[in-house]
Amino acid sequence: MPRLETSLLILALLGGGLPLGGPVQAADAPSHCESNVGSPSDLKELKHGLVQGYLAQDTLPDSLKLLAPPPAPGSAAQALDDEYANLNIALQETPRWNQAATDADLNFPAAASIFSCSLGVEISEERTPRLYTLLRRSLTDAGLASYKAKMHYQRPRPFVSNRQSICTPEDESILRSDGSYPSGHTSVGWAWALILSEIAPSQKDQILQRGIEYGKSRNVCNVHWYSDVQAGQLIGSATVAQLHANPVFRADLRAAAAEVKAQQALNQNANGIDCELEQQALRP
Repeated sequence: MPRLETSLLILALLGGGLPLGGPVQAADAPSHCESNVGSPSDLKELKHGLVQGYLAQDTLPDSLKLLAPPPAPGSAAQALDDEYANLNIALQETPRWNQAATDADLNFPAAASIFSCSLGVEISEERTPRLYTLLRRSLTDAGLASYKAKMHYQRPRPFVSNRQSICTPEDESILRSDGSYPSGHTSVGWAWALILSEIAPSQKDQILQRGIEYGKSRNVCNVHWYSDVQAGQLIGSATVAQLHANPVFRADLRAAAAEVKAQQALNQNANGIDCELEQQALRP
C-alpha cells in the first residue's frame, strides 16, 4: 500500500471531483439510530487505502489562508528550524529514532495503535470498530486539509538541506517531491489527539502529550522542520473544529466514546497493550 503522502497527494491533485464528505443532516442523528450512522459498513473506499472523510471538499480548512508563508531563507525563523534539525540529528539510531519510524506509518491497521498506550485501550477494528472508523475518516480530512499550502509552497524538506539520513529511507524519493510545509502527519496526529482527549477526558494529558511527541517524531525523522510541525498542529486543530459541525462525526464521536468506556471497564490486562518500548523511547 502506498504511504500516506502519496495517497493524499493523489487525492489532492484529483481535486473537487472526489465525493469526500459524508452525508449532511440537519441535526444530530437520534440516539436509537446512532449504531447505523457512519458505521464501518457505510465507509466509501476512495483510492490507495484511504476512505471517505466526513468533510466535503469545499468545507475543508483552507491551509493557504490559515497559514503564514514558511520561514524565508536567512530569517531568524529559519535559523531556529536549522537549530532544531541539527539537534535532532543526534537522535539517529536511538530508541527515539526508531519510534519516529514507527510513527511515520499512517496506514491502517498499524496506525490505529499510535494512541493505544496513551488512551489505555487497544484501538483496533475488532475491539473498537467505531473508533477505528472515526480515525480512518478523520485521517482523510486532516491530511487533505494540509495540501493546499503544501502544494503551493513546495518547501524542501530538511534532509534535502542537511543531507542527513531519514528514519524511513524507503520514503525518500516520495518526500523529495512532496512539500514540507505544513506537516500532514502532524495535522493528522494532532487532530487525533484532540478527538481522543474528548473521547477519554480522564486520559487527556497523556493523549495530548502523545500528540505533541507525534509531531516531534517528524522532526526526529529529519523529514519536517520545526515550523512545519507547528503549522500542522494548527491545521489539525482547524480540522477538528470543522468536524464538530458535522452531525455524522458527532454521532461517531459519541459511539466511539461509549466503546472506549466499555473497554476501560475491562481488566487492563485484557487489552493486551505492550507499551514498554514506546515509554522508553518517549521518556524525557
